[in-house]
Amino acid sequence: MIPAQFDYVKPTSVADAVAALQQAGDDAKVIAGGQSLMPVLRLRLAAPALIVDIGGIAELRGIREDGDRIVVGAMAPYHDIMRDHLVTEHLTLLAQAVGTVADNQVRHRGTLGGALAHADPAGDLGAPALALDAEMVIAGASGTRTVAAADFFQGLFATAIGEAELLTEIRFPKYTGWGTHYEKFNRTAQAWSMCAVAVALRVEAGAIAEARVGLTNMGDRPIRATTVEQALVGQQATDDVARAAAEHAADGTSAPSDADAAADYREHLARVLTGRAVLAAAG
Repeated sequence: MIPAQFDYVKPTSVADAVAALQQAGDDAKVIAGGQSLMPVLRLRLAAPALIVDIGGIAELRGIREDGDRIVVGAMAPYHDIMRDHLVTEHLTLLAQAVGTVADNQVRHRGTLGGALAHADPAGDLGAPALALDAEMVIAGASGTRTVAAADFFQGLFATAIGEAELLTEIRFPKYTGWGTHYEKFNRTAQAWSMCAVAVALRVEAGAIAEARVGLTNMGDRPIRATTVEQALVGQQATDDVARAAAEHAADGTSAPSDADAAADYREHLARVLTGRAVLAAAG
């Protein structure tokens, strides 16, 4: 199907992009890598009057170190993220999750900011961002503001990004030396996750000192598995501990039922995949 007719602008600065969004209001859509928006336009599930292409804004690209934070530009493509030395050293979980997204063609075009702003609960990057306590920097007409990942995801395809605002960068604390793993289950290769688990562990002398666990596609937004984290912290990194903690993976979730899987099957997957991911992260 051919998309409905729309106007198109390609600003070269964040200020110009925000101004274009402000002028168009609800009739505008932002396009980053286009891997989420283009299918929606082709199916006419959205018919915006204006497309604001932020691909020409150089300041939105790049990955840099800022003190105890790693800052990833919203327009950084997956391909760059999974190969960047700062990410592989300090944000291994993010690199692992990005490596599971679709195929090489999509990973060259898709962007971290685009995926997070799209906020598909089956998307692979929301749970790692949540587990890693990411902060989203959002620009608007009145300046910039920072929103914690826990407050950023607000429902099905809904985020804290307001009208005429733009996600510009994602700030992550460093997790240098942590054990991490992203365990994903999908029906066919390159398909959306039926369920996935993002785990980061800091292990000292064989005991789990800190734990971060995020769940993909277990509700209308990414979910932090806090009961699993609490069951892990202070325990020895053993098979029995991992599997006992994983039994709590579905606590507080509201897994959807769809053509791929029923809710109770997703809950089963969450427990199994959490056990596997914790064991892998613990080495």
